[in-house]
Amino acid sequence: METARLVLRRFGPQDAPALAAYRSDPEVSRYQSWEAPVPLATAERLVAGFAAGDPRGPGWFQYAVQLRDAPGLIGDIGVRRAEDGRQAELGFTFDPAFQGRGYATEAVTRVARSLLLEEGLHRLSASCDGRNVRSARLLERVGFRREGHLRQSTWMKGEWTDDLLYGLLASEYRP
Repeated sequence: METARLVLRRFGPQDAPALAAYRSDPEVSRYQSWEAPVPLATAERLVAGFAAGDPRGPGWFQYAVQLRDAPGLIGDIGVRRAEDGRQAELGFTFDPAFQGRGYATEAVTRVARSLLLEEGLHRLSASCDGRNVRSARLLERVGFRREGHLRQSTWMKGEWTDDLLYGLLASEYRP
């Protein structure tokens, strides 16, 4: 998939060093389930698994995100398709060096458009840590509606955290 500034593609072995680098950043991993640092060997295993995934099958598929005019990984977007093929969940992680420029919004918008308009899925969902204001705002910019706030619902990294739940129906999507 492409946008004006980005290419969303399958992961390749060349992506492991960049994945390890940005997923090792404590600010990037703060609201995620993994612990930093992410060793290169771990990133290589992750990338191999991502590359072997089926973008149309049930379960998670991870898209590598790169700039159209420059090689190299700047982030990733995960899509977890439900078994029934009518719904999917989204997640995203971007290198801090490329945050704040609209790249994540552009990439998530492209994935949402593909799933809802081109493939005809009924609904997308996403969740984020209640403290992750930037991710919540991104989801709202794309058109997701906040559907819930689960207070102290997840035990992660030694503390209880809130979860914000978002949904986007195909019938309400206006790109």
